Amino acid sequence: MPGRPKNSLGPLVLFHGCDKDVAEAVLSGQATLQPSENDYDWLGNGIYFWVDSPERALSWANLRRSSPSVIGAFAYPGNCLNLTDYGVMNELALAYEATLGISAAAGTPLPVNSVRENGQKAYDTVYGVFEEGELVYPGAGFRDRTHVQIAIRNPEMILGYFRVDGMT
Repeated sequence: MPGRPKNSLGPLVLFHGCDKDVAEAVLSGQATLQPSENDYDWLGNGIYFWVDSPERALSWANLRRSSPSVIGAFAYPGNCLNLTDYGVMNELALAYEATLGISAAAGTPLPVNSVRENGQKAYDTVYGVFEEGELVYPGAGFRDRTHVQIAIRNPEMILGYFRVDGMT
């Protein structure tokens, strides 16, 4: 069976919550956004953006920044680990099981997502849906803060930034 198609997502409109000073520095070309490397980053290391949701980016920034702001970006996902794609969970589970077995046999801890094996190209981005919040109504399959995020691991995938009216 041939491998899964790569580069299957087209260019995306993205939004990043940050401090106003950071937004202005990035928009003026004096700075670049820095990748997050927290243990709790659910998509791994990368520059995090909300997909198609400036409001969600602002909500996040309001909770975590002293002078919240949002900047927009256009990005191409490139070689993307698309966690919404049918069949990717099988691929993910197989990779985990193989890595678990190798680590156990070698007596080493599980590796962090930083090394590529078998000559495979590193992922430029990781894209996924995060179900968050309360049920919208009893018995609903939807939560009030569910969102789509992307972690840009390769900053070259960012085509450019733009000012978001009323949010910078």
